[in-house]
Amino acid sequence: MLFFLQGLSLGLAYVAPIGVQNLFVINAALSCTRTEALRTACIVVFFDISLAMAGFFGMGALIEQWELARQIVLGTGSLALVYMGLRLALSRHTDMPTFNTAMPLLKTVSMACVVTWFNPQAIIDVSLLLGSFRAALPAEASTLFMAGVISASCLWFFSLSALTSLFRSRFTPRLLRFINLICGVVILGYGLKLGWTLAQEMGLF
Repeated sequence: MLFFLQGLSLGLAYVAPIGVQNLFVINAALSCTRTEALRTACIVVFFDISLAMAGFFGMGALIEQWELARQIVLGTGSLALVYMGLRLALSRHTDMPTFNTAMPLLKTVSMACVVTWFNPQAIIDVSLLLGSFRAALPAEASTLFMAGVISASCLWFFSLSALTSLFRSRFTPRLLRFINLICGVVILGYGLKLGWTLAQEMGLF
């Protein structure tokens, strides 16, 4: 259960910061019917889970076969997470959505794919984040950890869609700023944890 909760909390921390995926879901909730908004969220969840699986098992496979790669990913991942966390926590400006997502199903699918798989920063962040944590997990914990990550994706995007649709008039830049602050602190904590794991493995402490 501990590894599931780790996956859940880490999954929420990396998926919740306001980025292109979230703005896509928010726009659907602000501009479409609730049913259409939830359909958009479901499609985004599918692509987000596929990216998470690729980042975890693809990077993880390399890490398991090459010890130096494990240390490189732990170190790089730690630095990247610390940077991401500080960037989010210290950010003072978050824009409200400005584009319309009221579109046919096929276009919604294609756009969800683009905002997930054609976003280089998202691919790098997810690969480093989940690949780094696979390096620090016992082999038997992978399934529970990823179950937590997948649950986080479902929980976040469906909740984001439903709550945005329900409280449209109260969805403000200040709220987005608060979400980013909380997520930044969580991601920073995980980055420091990875750095501590690497330092212990290298015998520095």
